[in-house]
Amino acid sequence: MKISTRGRYGIRLLIDLAEHPNEPHRALASVAERQNISMRYLEQVVIILRRAGYIRSIKGASGGYALARLPQDIVIGDVLRVLEGDMLVVDPPLETNDETRIQRCIRTAVFDQLNKRIAQVIDHKTLASVVGTVDPDESYMYFI
Repeated sequence: MKISTRGRYGIRLLIDLAEHPNEPHRALASVAERQNISMRYLEQVVIILRRAGYIRSIKGASGGYALARLPQDIVIGDVLRVLEGDMLVVDPPLETNDETRIQRCIRTAVFDQLNKRIAQVIDHKTLASVVGTVDPDESYMYFI
């Protein structure tokens, strides 16, 4: 499983909108410039997020996009599933496919555990929990 640019850009767009709660809406061009994302690609992502009910559009010359929900109500895992599909490391076995004992062992001991851990992380993070976080490698730490 690898999260594509669609998933990464979609999360970045939502974070950008959430980081400016005092602005009623943001122009997509300004988000694209600030996030260094292709405007055309971002337009495709916006369509998916709008249809899923995560953002709303404001029409007109001074229009733009805004969150359709509160940041604490937007779960990162749900957004990724809308943009990416399932978040499984391997597809579950088909009912018509007979698993050997070793295949079942690997699936239950490794792949199912990975799927659970990934779900634990992405399903317990909301947009509000990641807004304003700082990359520890870019922040300063002082010791006295």
